[in-house]
Amino acid sequence: MVTPLEILRKRADFLAAARARRMPVASMLVQARFRDDGSPAIRVGFTCSKKVGNAVARNRAKRRLREVARLVLPGLGRPGWDYVLIGRAGATAERDFLLMQGDVAFALRKLHKPGP
Repeated sequence: MVTPLEILRKRADFLAAARARRMPVASMLVQARFRDDGSPAIRVGFTCSKKVGNAVARNRAKRRLREVARLVLPGLGRPGWDYVLIGRAGATAERDFLLMQGDVAFALRKLHKPGP
């Protein structure tokens, strides 16, 4: 069974993720938090600040983040978790797409690794 992806839209969800776990990788910052609401969905949000560039650059970066999430999160994401992918200036729009997929996979493995 494939876990459905839902998009984060509320500011409160983004703020809650910002207070939770985070893992910086070369092409982005990945934030993750477990929500205790019983929903099996994986929720994901995307953001790029003006540091990434003008509107065209930010939209391109977000399109790439959305596609990476669509490909990687159903397999490696955990049900009941929220993820926020934050674009980085230069790196998100220009990094090789396969390397971006590897970045997200690495971040998810590290975020879900048991420990303190």
